[in-house]
Amino acid sequence: MTDEKLFKILTSRYWSILSAFILGLGAFWIRASGLPKGSAPTEVIHAPQVGFFAPDFSLESESGETITLSELRGNPVLINFWASWCSPCRTEMPAIQKVYEESAESGFVVLAINTTYQDSRGDAVTFAMLHKLTFPILWDQTGDVAREYRINSLPTSFFIDRLGIIREVVIGGPMAEALLRTRIQKFLGD
Repeated sequence: MTDEKLFKILTSRYWSILSAFILGLGAFWIRASGLPKGSAPTEVIHAPQVGFFAPDFSLESESGETITLSELRGNPVLINFWASWCSPCRTEMPAIQKVYEESAESGFVVLAINTTYQDSRGDAVTFAMLHKLTFPILWDQTGDVAREYRINSLPTSFFIDRLGIIREVVIGGPMAEALLRTRIQKFLGD
């Protein structure tokens, strides 16, 4: 047998043994790190995506009241991230207000989170007064809540069910009044 053939045989055996070892180690790790049969995770996962609990937050409203999302459980909630300089935000706010007026008595809640860290609070207040917005305007002055919800564009809206689970995320806008009404009626019916 030549040295070259011997080298090829040894090299292929080495890689076969190494591959089998790595696969065995991976199988061991999967088995060792898994949950015992029949158990479930005890921790509730909060994530800003459909099917997960909405991350909790507390923000101050224009009236000075602190509103905490988790205290609104039992009510369907629309969280709308917006800024006064955002054209689609400005366009959809009257539709949100109209649908809110129609549905508020049924327990529907709107939380309009102004991205104050990149907006003028004065401009936002002027806009809210001009459009006679009656739902809470909350101030995200540091951007912490926007970062928690991974906001990359405005407007961004989260439809949250009565249990606090995000059921739909709408990035961009403006949302049409009929679309809002349909989505909200769905949540009120659940």
